[in-house]
Amino acid sequence: MLPLNVLALSPEAEEFIRITKELEPVQCKKRQIRRQIVMADAEQRAEDSRKLRADFAKLDRDPKTAKLERRLAELEKRITKDDLPEINRQHVEAFYRCE
Repeated sequence: MLPLNVLALSPEAEEFIRITKELEPVQCKKRQIRRQIVMADAEQRAEDSRKLRADFAKLDRDPKTAKLERRLAELEKRITKDDLPEINRQHVEAFYRCE
């Protein structure tokens, strides 16, 4: 059985959630790298910071990731306020899975 709110999602929201789930491992890695960059900068470890920034840029340059992120940006413009609770729930769950 599916929850009722899943049935109420627009096709754009369903695609948005599907793509977000597909990108979750990359987004987790980016979040971890961002934290490491902040720590390296705070501890004045310039060499580590440069390496981490290069790793982050490498993730952004991946063609598949870039294509999916562009599609998310397009879909984001078409999501309705009725879709937001489910999308927000998915984001929160993804955040805690990433920890």
